[in-house]
Amino acid sequence: MVKNLTQKGINTGLLCLLVLVLVTSAFAQGKGRGGGGSRGGGGGSSTHGGGPPTGTGVDRGIGNSSSRSGGRSDDGRSNASTKSNGRSDDGIERARRASSNLRRADDDLRDHPGLPRALHTNANDLRSGYQAALATNPDLTFGNYVSATRLGQNLNRRFPNVTRDSILVGLSSGRSLGQTLQDLGLNEREAKDARKRADAEIKAARKNN
Repeated sequence: MVKNLTQKGINTGLLCLLVLVLVTSAFAQGKGRGGGGSRGGGGGSSTHGGGPPTGTGVDRGIGNSSSRSGGRSDDGRSNASTKSNGRSDDGIERARRASSNLRRADDDLRDHPGLPRALHTNANDLRSGYQAALATNPDLTFGNYVSATRLGQNLNRRFPNVTRDSILVGLSSGRSLGQTLQDLGLNEREAKDARKRADAEIKAARKNN
């Protein structure tokens, strides 16, 4: 009987000791998390203050996008051209050529203010029309656009299908001005004479500042 009581007492003591250890451990962990929060929010030794730690936010997100995505973000950026069958690179190059041609047109219009008047328009409308044409054919030179405009004005009454737009379509397909005019119904001699007349008129307009 005494032995049983002694054994029960030992078991009870061990159980109490175990409970005490668990309670103490839980209390210590809770206090540690609470203390970390107070250091972040107060003016103590923490270097982060109340804001996010150094290196977080947009910059860190961009910088670590590769590691966080297992390299997928880098693959997406570097493979954009491949995934679009080269269209992304082609689009950038087309835009670059169009922008370069438009800058040359601006220089031409600034140096030859009489040119738009000879084409029965103004500088803004002439530039806007050329810019719109570059969206279809980024390699179109301003000189060819001006020539197409003048040829359309000179020839449309006699050849109704000859317009600036129809000439531009021919140029965008890789045809020359002379070839395009012949495609639109002029014979070789007529196309040559039409171009000669338009060139002379444009040359005179450039001199008339």
